[in-house]
Amino acid sequence: MHLGMLLDMAADGMADRVALGPLADGLTFAELARRARRLGAALALRPGERVGLIDLNSSAVPLTLFGSAIAGRPFVPINYRLADPQLRAIVARTAPATIIVGEGVADRVGPIDGIEFLSRAQALALAEDPAGVQANGWAGEPEDIAVLLFTSGTTGEPKAAVLRHSNLAEYIISTVEYAGSTEDEAAIVSVPPYHIAGISAVLSSTYSGRRVVQLEAFEPHAWVDTVRSESITHAMVVPTMLGRILDVVEADGAGLPSLRSLSYGGGPMPLSVIERAVGMLPDVGFVNAYGLTETSSTIAVLGPDDHQAAFASDEPAVRARLASVGRPLPTLEVSIRDLAGEEVPVDERGEIWVRGSQVSGEYLGRGTTLDSDGWFPTRDEGHLDAEGFLFVHGRLDDVIVRGGENLSPGEIEAVLLEHPAVLEAAVVGIPDKEWGEGVAAAVVTSGQVTEEELRTHVRTRLRSSRTPDRIQFRAELPFNESGKLLRRVLRAELADAFA
Repeated sequence: MHLGMLLDMAADGMADRVALGPLADGLTFAELARRARRLGAALALRPGERVGLIDLNSSAVPLTLFGSAIAGRPFVPINYRLADPQLRAIVARTAPATIIVGEGVADRVGPIDGIEFLSRAQALALAEDPAGVQANGWAGEPEDIAVLLFTSGTTGEPKAAVLRHSNLAEYIISTVEYAGSTEDEAAIVSVPPYHIAGISAVLSSTYSGRRVVQLEAFEPHAWVDTVRSESITHAMVVPTMLGRILDVVEADGAGLPSLRSLSYGGGPMPLSVIERAVGMLPDVGFVNAYGLTETSSTIAVLGPDDHQAAFASDEPAVRARLASVGRPLPTLEVSIRDLAGEEVPVDERGEIWVRGSQVSGEYLGRGTTLDSDGWFPTRDEGHLDAEGFLFVHGRLDDVIVRGGENLSPGEIEAVLLEHPAVLEAAVVGIPDKEWGEGVAAAVVTSGQVTEEELRTHVRTRLRSSRTPDRIQFRAELPFNESGKLLRRVLRAELADAFA
């Protein structure tokens, strides 16, 4: 299936429902489709092989996503928060292309061969012009590239992940019920448009018929105000967002009465934060979603019933599932494998491999990473328990090698987060003359606690080799706006601090 068909289905079956913006005067699905077709027709006449976007959230995001699909050109949303040299390098890799930009972006990037800029205002004017030509249908085939997403680059040079129409459409039709949302449902979108969660939010809401209200960028007070004023029923946040939202809600005591479902993902959620959220928002169904760009979004889900069962249980194995990402989607296969590629037993750690039609595992200019049987090695470490719940322990690339022993940062971080004074924790390896790598931790705390108290806390729960050699107390950890810890940045900072 082609993304253009998803839009057509929404426009045909839910024409008069509000698709985007305020309930009072937002765009209907029929109007969204008309504008996307006009923009698609205009983009098809523009130079370049791709359509980029460097901008905050606005109606230009869904219009450009669908307009690019209609024009038969890959959509390339780019991180506007990159430093100017990095941004320019990514734009140069996108050439030849027409790129829709927010205010000031063109000046930041400067002229680049093969790149033509179109301002957000110009793009929206093309879409809104009632005299504009509407494309009839869409160009291209389901196996064509729909979206190119540059990976976050937290540990190295960003790669352009290839997502084809067939990958994205398979994810949507297998996880979302067509027209399954009621007319009073509304989702708030504050994740950036260059993140897979931003792409899937547009597609899933369109297919289900759920209204979308956008925030240009996340700010906790604005987020809470919008949820209340627009009667938002569904939301998705990353872990760093949720704690800040709870602070606002707790301070004014007004709650979030319209909210029914809150999904979270993008990084490990501290147990203390989700326990606080469940206590403060007892009528909200919580969903932990684990996924990757290369898999078109979600791989596994810990649903509201799973949360409730885990919270209510005194059985340690069941309670522990709050730290899991739930069970894999029924349309996907998940396998845990050792370094030789062999499956490991239940509860044993290894690399997470995944297979299914939504899985791309492909990078522009680098080809596929799928094996001959279609399995994608995620480079994430994890294990499956006896009931099929998936636990994710972090990136294999982040493993610390101390005196020949492989240590998982995620395991040490989880123990640090069990301490009542620790709000956030991150563990990395830093150079050590004796052991090769030493264990260094950075923590954000809410109360008085010493380094030795935290070291003792870890030592009593894990082997001494896993106890941090050095601990730094910080006001905040370096996260990107998608909630991912910038380990490369932290590693460099701690290496300098403890040299």
